[in-house]
Amino acid sequence: MEGLEVTVLIGLTILVGTLLAPRVRLALPLVLVIFGLLLGFVPQLREIQLPPETVLLLFLPVMLFWESLTTSLRSIRRDFRYILPMSTLLVVGSAFAVAGVGVLFGMPWETALILGAAVAPPDATAVAALGRLLPRRMFMKLKAESLTNDGTALVLYAIAVSLALGGNITPLSVTMSVLTSYVGGIAAGVAIAALGYLLMRRTSSTIVINVALLLIPFTAFLLAEIVHASGVLAVVVAGLIVAYVSPRVTTASSRRQADAAWPFGVFLLNGALFVLIGLEVQFVAHEISAAAIGRLVLITLAVWVTLLVVRYLFQVMNVPFQRRAGTRPSPGLRARSMAVSTVAGMRGAVSLAIALSVPVASATEGEIAGRDEIVFVTAGVILLSLLVQGPLLPAVVRWARFPVDHIEDEEYELAERTISGAALAALDDLAVEHGVGQEIRDKVRAEGYQMLEFSNARALAREQAIIDAEAQALDVLLDEPDPLGGGQQIGGGAGADAADDGPSEDGGPDASQVLRQPEIAVIGGDGDGTEGEVRTLQMLATSADVDVMQRSPLLRHEEHTRLKLALIDRKREVLLGLRRDGTVDDLVVRRISARLDLEQVRLQGIEEYD
Repeated sequence: MEGLEVTVLIGLTILVGTLLAPRVRLALPLVLVIFGLLLGFVPQLREIQLPPETVLLLFLPVMLFWESLTTSLRSIRRDFRYILPMSTLLVVGSAFAVAGVGVLFGMPWETALILGAAVAPPDATAVAALGRLLPRRMFMKLKAESLTNDGTALVLYAIAVSLALGGNITPLSVTMSVLTSYVGGIAAGVAIAALGYLLMRRTSSTIVINVALLLIPFTAFLLAEIVHASGVLAVVVAGLIVAYVSPRVTTASSRRQADAAWPFGVFLLNGALFVLIGLEVQFVAHEISAAAIGRLVLITLAVWVTLLVVRYLFQVMNVPFQRRAGTRPSPGLRARSMAVSTVAGMRGAVSLAIALSVPVASATEGEIAGRDEIVFVTAGVILLSLLVQGPLLPAVVRWARFPVDHIEDEEYELAERTISGAALAALDDLAVEHGVGQEIRDKVRAEGYQMLEFSNARALAREQAIIDAEAQALDVLLDEPDPLGGGQQIGGGAGADAADDGPSEDGGPDASQVLRQPEIAVIGGDGDGTEGEVRTLQMLATSADVDVMQRSPLLRHEEHTRLKLALIDRKREVLLGLRRDGTVDDLVVRRISARLDLEQVRLQGIEEYD
């Protein structure tokens, strides 16, 4: 099929899947994989191939970079002792366990090791797409693990391919390969992120900033590949650094544009990837002889079960090495957490790209024995993880009965109140600095106090809702009504309405509180209203109600804008200080920064492009 036809077909499939997924109550990736399988029954569509370099060089840098931008650095630092062994030792252990299973089923050792390297790493995009039901901390641990384990898998893959092609592998060469992959990948990511930082801090153009942001993942991947290091690790490191420095070197307009464009682009790439995975499974299944299908299905099931068992056992053995600060979870809760983590470790695009990268027949090197078997089993494991573990994950999460975690909400409320209070405390100094009059100063102060009261009311309402929910659960447990009745909403009456509705978008008074200008009656005028419009303008210009000695409304508007922008800068400075001290999480900072950016864009206006 032609490229345009394939593009339209995949786009329509994503559109239909997006519409259908909520109706059938399935996650969108599962629906898209099923659609890909169904499309694969059409012979012409089965010929749509997924080149491995497309995944490794186009899909993967973009998706990994976006996941890195939206990952919590504080979570990585806090759970580093968990993430490091899970992204290195577990990948190696899983690869060799799968290789052992492959040898038991008659596969050559080198071929089985390539298979193990392909299916060992859980995929970041699959975890991000299907793991949103997990508790926040567990989701971040899985996400960080999935972002970094691909480098280990690719090093193992290179070693296994070299063995299969008759290369000379020594302990020293393996050590050097690992060091080059990790150290070189980290260095490449740091270097490209530093160059991006230097470029973005010297410009305020939205287009220039976002083009530079788009080039960073591809350039980091390219530089790492040139030095034979891990391109995946380079992209992840660059993304984490850019996420940390972005608030200081980018503009509000560029961040709003990036926050709108990147999720949409990643959504399309993810959707296309899941459709293509379904098509690839159909293609591989039709390429394998019918006599070998049964044996390969058994190998696929055995490999899938092995991956689950190895992941669970590794977590059990890793428990004594975890640093536990504060209250330790009960053994039952820890066991349930490990079960949920096991089910959440799904395979995806990277595994398929590694399998498809296995060399085909060539005049110089020859074909690796069992390449079709590697691709078939890898595609089958991906399919099982998406179609079995995906739907099973919500049920396992409900079974685990995790305690409700309100830390993110509490940190959000704390940050909002802190930055609002800091802005109010600095208001007079900022007004003097920017030459703002008393009238505008009082107006902005009133808006600030209203926003602070709204934040306090929202925090109290959330706490009361938690108390009411606990009381209701206790009533259900005891099967008795509460003699004191339901909890009363904090504030009550008009105060409650104000908490529900919140302030206006610009932090000012509600629309009902805005003074309305009196309407001017239009006397006379012809049918098209032209004369009446002129009369209205004349009456406004000569009205005795206008104080000609008062300052210009344009001047007052400029003063109001300057003071509001100065307060936003003050809020952002305090917010970044809270992040630097570890008081609030990076994701909380990102949420509040997005709101501040939106308010700043409303005040400054949208940047026009030529």
